[in-house]
Amino acid sequence: MYNLRLGTLDSRLIALDAMTGKPCEDFGENGQVRLRDGLGVTSNGHYMVSSPPAIANGVAVIGGFVLDGYQTGMPSGVVRGYDVVSGERLWSWDSGAVDENWQPEPGEHYSRGSPNSWTVMSADPELGLVYVPMGNATPDYVGMHRTPEHDRYSSSVVALDSRTGKRRWHFRTVHHDLWDYDIGSQPVLFDMPMPGGSKIPALAQPTKQGDIYILDRRTGKPLTEVIERPVPKGNIPEERYSPTQPVSAGFPSPLQQETLREKDMWGMTPIDQLYCRILFRSADYTGRYTPPSTKRTIQYPSNLGVMDWGSATIGDGGKTLFVNSSEVALVVQLLSQADAKKQGRPNNVFFSPQIGTPYAANPEVMESPLGVPCNAPPWGRLTAIDLASRTIKWQHPLGTSRDKAPLGIAVPGVPSIAGSVATAGGLLFIGATVDDYFRAFDTESGEELWRFRLPAGGQAGPISYVSDKTGRQYVIISAGGHHLMRTKKGDHVMAFALPRPED
Repeated sequence: MYNLRLGTLDSRLIALDAMTGKPCEDFGENGQVRLRDGLGVTSNGHYMVSSPPAIANGVAVIGGFVLDGYQTGMPSGVVRGYDVVSGERLWSWDSGAVDENWQPEPGEHYSRGSPNSWTVMSADPELGLVYVPMGNATPDYVGMHRTPEHDRYSSSVVALDSRTGKRRWHFRTVHHDLWDYDIGSQPVLFDMPMPGGSKIPALAQPTKQGDIYILDRRTGKPLTEVIERPVPKGNIPEERYSPTQPVSAGFPSPLQQETLREKDMWGMTPIDQLYCRILFRSADYTGRYTPPSTKRTIQYPSNLGVMDWGSATIGDGGKTLFVNSSEVALVVQLLSQADAKKQGRPNNVFFSPQIGTPYAANPEVMESPLGVPCNAPPWGRLTAIDLASRTIKWQHPLGTSRDKAPLGIAVPGVPSIAGSVATAGGLLFIGATVDDYFRAFDTESGEELWRFRLPAGGQAGPISYVSDKTGRQYVIISAGGHHLMRTKKGDHVMAFALPRPED
């Protein structure tokens, strides 16, 4: 029996017969479960499902997307487990509740404003665990309203028992996150080569801030060194600040430069560069984790992430981790609610009203008047990391700015969002970039071997399979574009055939 389980933007979990496309009538009510049940009053657009469920040990585990940056008291970020055949709710894990596994009675609802899990989970059926990447208690750039329960799992990867929903372990990547550094990348499960030739069941967690944490997926203990680094304290009287942040010191980051300098400010013209240098000087900046303030501050990396959805790929027979990364900055400013009301909503897709807190937030991409990032290129890279030696094997700029730069100047290395797929034949396929190309790279050298112009932005992870009918290997990518990347919109599924072995 081949069945599909999928979540929808209107908050349903649906079961379909994969051979016919018809609903599985014995699942929930006529093939679907309503995920808004137990959430209380929920406005349209405030809660939706943006990722598929993880399936393990007969349980479909699903979280949900909660609208970022809007206000406090948003719908719960509860994670729930459903019987994969009947659709019966088996358990709940409510990260914002004192009792994480409580079940609401009729008329009750899960804790509001709790951290959510909007991106893709991973599962290890043999260990009976589902690995849940967590967001923050909304909104993002202030945290004085958060309870201890809101903070304990924010920006963490959490291992839940797939059958019961009980937490087995968790690892926090940011303490009291004020930068929207929630985990957007799917946890990557693999066997980590260790000194002496042994291997340990491991989990790699890429993050927006650029760190990759390597954990024992049985226990959550770091397999590579993690240190607590002192970070600056902010000046918002109502806010509280963590004195340190966890940094992955034992595994390389694809981020080439952790701290920006004035001499890194760049422009297509001298006027652009001067504008960016003035902007750099006028803002507060003390490196990574510069806290938001009522004065403009620089956030680098931005909440677009060094690594975001799409995560990383294991290839070369489990020897190499491949990751695409982005390197752009934000300028962030907190505004009193009174000032924000006077100014009205800025013409800025990132504006966060943060209703229910003393401050709105106005994060903007740090770019020149021509719309070019202020920091010098490349703004995006493709990196191969050797897992045994824990060193960078190769690193190259990824994509070009041909579609975005003034006059179509093709500067190498652009931001990207989406994942890649590696084949056993030594190829790595990836779309993701703002120039709408689908590319293939040699996994050993990083050389670009092939490219194809997609009809829309390739902000989706490709897949690969071998056909039972033809014996050929195919690579598939959905090309739909994305508004944050400002790529071309569309509705396409593109399939490519690899050469036959005899060819």
